Amino acid sequence: MSETKPPARKLPALEPDTAFFWTSGADGVLRIQRCGDCGLYQHPPFPRCSSCGSEAIAPEPVSGKGRVASYTINREPWVPGLEVPFLYAAVELAEQKELYVFTNLLAPIDAARVGMPVNVTFEQHEDVWLPMFRPDETGGAA
Repeated sequence: MSETKPPARKLPALEPDTAFFWTSGADGVLRIQRCGDCGLYQHPPFPRCSSCGSEAIAPEPVSGKGRVASYTINREPWVPGLEVPFLYAAVELAEQKELYVFTNLLAPIDAARVGMPVNVTFEQHEDVWLPMFRPDETGGAA
């Protein structure tokens, strides 16, 4: 059985404040920064809580469930070998209203719709695990 190689992608730098997000897929779990004082999730990560200003922030596992809030069809091959068209979406995570991850939506172009329930999956490139989302085949609400 041959293993399918993922397409070439521009990879993020593993900076101290964001590396947890790009590497958390190694164990199949999506992690989002959360304030230990007020409980707010925030993404992208910041050095302080954007609500209360606390420095008591840390990565926390989330369910990996969400819904498509918006999407676009990209027809530009940003790197050689990247197949087009593909879907790029704003996924609102189930844990908190207006908590978005901007990512690829791994679905047929004609199947995409706003409100579609989705689940996280990860695409590994070297030491980076890119979080992407697939339609929730169970039909469960996010």
